[in-house]
Amino acid sequence: MNAERKTVFLVDDNITNLTLGKNALTGHYNVFTLNSGSRLLKMLEKNLPDIILLDVDMPEMDGYEVIRILKNKKDTAHIPVIFLTAKTDDQSELMGLSLGAIDYITKPFTPLLLLKRIEVHLLVESQKKELKNYNESLQEMVNAKTKMVVELKNAILKTMAELVECRDDVTGGHIERTQNYLALLIDAMQRYGIYKDEIAPWDIGLVLQSAQLHDVGKISIRDNILQKPGKLTVDEFEEIKAHTVFGEKVIDRIREGTSEQAFLEHAKILVSAHHEKWDGSGYPRGLKGLDIPLLGRLMAIVDVYDALVSERPYKKAFPHEEAVDIIIKSRGSHFDPVLVDLFIKIADEFKSVGASAQYEAVSGL
Repeated sequence: MNAERKTVFLVDDNITNLTLGKNALTGHYNVFTLNSGSRLLKMLEKNLPDIILLDVDMPEMDGYEVIRILKNKKDTAHIPVIFLTAKTDDQSELMGLSLGAIDYITKPFTPLLLLKRIEVHLLVESQKKELKNYNESLQEMVNAKTKMVVELKNAILKTMAELVECRDDVTGGHIERTQNYLALLIDAMQRYGIYKDEIAPWDIGLVLQSAQLHDVGKISIRDNILQKPGKLTVDEFEEIKAHTVFGEKVIDRIREGTSEQAFLEHAKILVSAHHEKWDGSGYPRGLKGLDIPLLGRLMAIVDVYDALVSERPYKKAFPHEEAVDIIIKSRGSHFDPVLVDLFIKIADEFKSVGASAQYEAVSGL
């Protein structure tokens, strides 16, 4: 066994699922496959893994019963559990999360997505351990540990952002570009004194970091919908809309395990509010006007601008000038009028950022 590798226990009564999962993970982790909950409990008496992938529907002892036992034992309560299931209803997902599961992946799963999910959750668990060690360390270690935690937090943010980009490959570079556009808008707000009282307490660096997570909820959307080249059906669009609510759940789960709250609070606002509209016709809560958090109103503009000037399988990229015109026409309906007026003043700066990103993509920089 490679001691440096993390260990994964994969539990499923279906040999095909066990084989597929093991083939996907063996190159990255030490993988042990078990075909029942009772075998898992027996194995845990001698070996503890870093994470457990647990099927819900198994004979004799289902996944819900197994996780109840795990969470009631001191030695196993800390082990993160991801449910693997063919069930897609909200009630089943809520049941799993309420019992202590950290994630819920529907079968059949995509091997690359499974790898990315495990990677993210293992990083989160590492952060929890590092924060605990930090709190227990001696005073002379504070500076070094603080630096380590910050780097780990940044690594988690980057990994989660890459996970979204990996799934939603039709919008490659979207996260980095919107982060840059948001920086331009906030800088202009400071220069022109727009909403100055609201932004005064912000740590701008944390705000921009958290913007990487604004689409993190898309990890819950099925590939055939997320990457669909044509127009979405009404039902498909409803599923897409749910990424905002799922993203909030992801942020809440991370917040439970860390004392660092500021950037996660910003992230939750960006996740939940960037599809709200000034006239109240947005989602997920139909907020209107100034009831929409300022971060959400800012993100709405940069998110739409990038979508307009980027090529998609179902449309060509709009020229910068046309994208600006569309945003201006949506002043007071989709977007905050004050922020649209500010956007007009710095629209040429948006064009420069977009052109630079396009050059880097083409040149491979």
